[in-house]
Amino acid sequence: MVTAETTRHSTDQPHSARMYDYFLGGKTNYEVDRKAAAVALGALPNIMVAARQNREFMHRAVRLLAREHGLTQFLDIGTGIPTSPNLHQVAQRERPEARVVYSDNDPIVLTYARALMSSTPEGATDYIEADVRQPHVILEHARRRLDFTRPVALSLVALLHFVPDEDGPHALVRELLAPLPPGSALVLSHGTADLEPDAEEVARIYRERGITLHVRTRTAVERFFDGLRLVEPGIVASCDWRPEYIGEDDLPALPGSVTPEQSCVWAGVALKP
Repeated sequence: MVTAETTRHSTDQPHSARMYDYFLGGKTNYEVDRKAAAVALGALPNIMVAARQNREFMHRAVRLLAREHGLTQFLDIGTGIPTSPNLHQVAQRERPEARVVYSDNDPIVLTYARALMSSTPEGATDYIEADVRQPHVILEHARRRLDFTRPVALSLVALLHFVPDEDGPHALVRELLAPLPPGSALVLSHGTADLEPDAEEVARIYRERGITLHVRTRTAVERFFDGLRLVEPGIVASCDWRPEYIGEDDLPALPGSVTPEQSCVWAGVALKP
């Protein structure tokens, strides 16, 4: 049986990170990924829109946390293949002293990690190859670069739908947040069929190709934020989360130009009391 563990080392099986790179318009993907992406696009033609809206949500969330809450430390798990601007580039444009630790379990990300390490002189970046199901490993490494006595933003963007229920995704989030001090933040997005039922078919297509993918309901996504204080507007479709936080080089989105049905992703940011 082909599993997610075997496909991440193979170029003859599709891989979620390379498919996501394709949906974002990147070039770090293979024919097998493009063929799988084409099948997914047949089931959900707006999947490219959804991928790009998800990425833009991350950019806006980082800007808000840096501007409004003064956060200068970020732990990004499930980094994926570098796509400019990367999280540290967004953060350091706002706060040149920002420090960012990236973590991913895919060797292909390590191959391109140099793009993740290009920090400003005032700041710092680091990378660790580790799985989100190894929170102790990630946290131990992150402590070497980040000061856990000051707030840290934990970024889990479009990651947890690749973690099945039996691996306890909600418990993993709690464990990752536990050592972070008050004022820390959770940035999280998650695929859902609540907004577009055809997202369930996409999840099936991924699973048929050996890629674990489970879309979840809003209720399940809300549980990731238990005990935290949600930042306005709460948990919403990624396209509707604080669209005013565009960057200097971004084109402002016209209201209603992207619908929640097209985004297929719940997104939210919350602070640790």
